[in-house]
Amino acid sequence: MTYIHDSIEQLKKTSPAQTEFYQAVEEILESLAPLLEKNPKYRQHSIIERLLEPERQIMFRVPWVDDDGKIQVNKGYRIEFNSALGPYKGGLRFHPSVNASIVKFLGFEQIFKNALTGLPIGGGKGGANFDPKGKSDAEIMRFCQSFMTELHRHIGPNTDVPAGDIGVGTREIGYLFGQYKRLVNRFDGVLTGKSTLWGGSALRKEATGFGCVYFAQNMLEDEDSGLENKRCLVSGSGNVAIYTMEKLYELGAKPVACSDSNGTIYHEQGIDLDLVKEIKEVRHARLSEYCDTHEDAEFTAREDYPEDGEQIWRYKADVAFPCATQNELNEHDAQCLLENGVKAVVEGANMPCTQKAIDLFVEQRTLFGPGKAANAGGVATSQLEMAQNASMTRWTQDEVDEQLQCIMRRIYNDAKQTAEEFDQPNSLVLGANIAGFRRVADAMIEQGVV
Repeated sequence: MTYIHDSIEQLKKTSPAQTEFYQAVEEILESLAPLLEKNPKYRQHSIIERLLEPERQIMFRVPWVDDDGKIQVNKGYRIEFNSALGPYKGGLRFHPSVNASIVKFLGFEQIFKNALTGLPIGGGKGGANFDPKGKSDAEIMRFCQSFMTELHRHIGPNTDVPAGDIGVGTREIGYLFGQYKRLVNRFDGVLTGKSTLWGGSALRKEATGFGCVYFAQNMLEDEDSGLENKRCLVSGSGNVAIYTMEKLYELGAKPVACSDSNGTIYHEQGIDLDLVKEIKEVRHARLSEYCDTHEDAEFTAREDYPEDGEQIWRYKADVAFPCATQNELNEHDAQCLLENGVKAVVEGANMPCTQKAIDLFVEQRTLFGPGKAANAGGVATSQLEMAQNASMTRWTQDEVDEQLQCIMRRIYNDAKQTAEEFDQPNSLVLGANIAGFRRVADAMIEQGVV
């Protein structure tokens, strides 16, 4: 479609050298062609042009002092993309790879992910090219305080509500919130992912992983018996991967592989989840230590990975859950998964599959759960935390879990029904993109040119 092509080419001129952002935009816009042809009002109201340009982009210096007394400087970001449905909502990522392109791709995806939840939240994202690994608690605290000293003037419980992401857990959220409270002299529900001691929600840490599995369960129940007795590959070993594996075990599935930045563990008997939690959450160590306890497990170091992809996707399984990072699963990996019997791929991370990999899954009619739908459980539970903060109440774990299951079922049904509406029942990618876009676009039209 010429309109879509021209919009992407114009974006490349106005936002140069932002590869990840282009990838996210192309994946979404190309699937919108049937909707744009059917409903010319979206073009008449320049919805695409307005969506591609964030409402606000904030970039700032973050100076801080390390334990040796040396001044360090990082770059901070907050992209407030779209507020048509509610306050900007999206995580903060602290990782050396963070740049404008990464933050914009994440923020753009967040618009549609948040819309799919059906909850009143807009899309945003932020972070810094700061690496918490190897830093002392005191260094992380000083960095967070400096970061919030600038960020606080741009956020608020009804304006922009950040959460955690890679490199930002309960510890970092605590330091950020403490500085915010100190600066504004208010106890606002301005950050989610807080400790349950002071306003956090039950299941927030587990929500993305749990939600991903609930989405997979809904998808598989439409096809066969669900997740029971399924062998699963789960990349990563952070919160999303760990709690994906936990919920898989609860539903009768067996995760047999996981990974970290140093390598991949394969354990035919099933991953020892308690050991993984101890290694990653208590010792903050590498997965290679897993084999010290389980000699029958296999560890493949990253330097021994195949040149054309990731080791974890080379094992036989029924379902794959890419839960680590963007573009971790390429076309070669996708081919290996298909050859090894994988029937479903469900994205726990943001944009973990390349477009060529997705195209192959769709072509082979492999069940595919796109990240903006499948991993929306985290932001959905963040909004539930916002609701609890606003009403000064606290819900039980069972209450939150019940709502999370309902939200993930609704997201799956909306994506599936929309795909069927446009005569592409095998493409939840198209269904999710159109369902999310339509909700945001209609709200933008009703609110006028703003």
